Amino acid sequence: MDSEKQLHGQTNSFIEKFQDYLGEFVYGGIDGSITTFAVVAGAVGAGLDSSVIIILGFANLFADGFAMSIGAYLAAKSEKENYDKHKKIEYWEVDNLPEKEKEEIRDIYKEKGFTGDLLEQVVEVITSDKDRWVAVMMKEELEMIEEKKSPFKIGGITFVSFVVLGFIPLIVYVVDFFSELTIDLMLASSTLTILSFALIGYLKGVVNHTNKFYSIVSTVMMGVSAALVAFYVGDFLERMISS
Repeated sequence: MDSEKQLHGQTNSFIEKFQDYLGEFVYGGIDGSITTFAVVAGAVGAGLDSSVIIILGFANLFADGFAMSIGAYLAAKSEKENYDKHKKIEYWEVDNLPEKEKEEIRDIYKEKGFTGDLLEQVVEVITSDKDRWVAVMMKEELEMIEEKKSPFKIGGITFVSFVVLGFIPLIVYVVDFFSELTIDLMLASSTLTILSFALIGYLKGVVNHTNKFYSIVSTVMMGVSAALVAFYVGDFLERMISS
């Protein structure tokens, strides 16, 4: 029983942690699927062989995925460092300019409708604890909220989702390379990719708390539009070069 409870607790903990990073997973997956599918569609439009499609697809998959994950990591790290910098400033001001900072707390809560003795009690409670005081100043004065998520995990999950979901448009071409398939490769790739778009769209709706159906449709349309543009550009360039 104890082991079952422990396993259940670990499972719940994993789900909660995954939910915290669901946004990064969704947006990494969206970019991975759309860009790779666009590369595949453009290559097919240009009449390139499966082997070339695989090379272009994987080059895009890992290069763009790495670049996107680095960008996500640096953005999150920069945001965290900016928060920490302002937090240190607030601690300095509380230590060295307490009366000025206390007056700022008073002004903040006066604007919220607190007056008289109640206002003074609120100010006293907040300023009696330095950490609480600084936390209130960060949120109410600077309108900054500390990001609890790890920049490294943000970058890592972005990369993993980009590569995993971005690989879907390439699956049939990889299988065809090792054992020739007798199906329409582009049609099969498109079908799998559209299904992945629908899944990503649903998850995007969950993350943004928007209508799930609208989110699915908009994500699918966005991916298909990008692929059509890439396909016809590839087809046009192939015709122009070969003529």
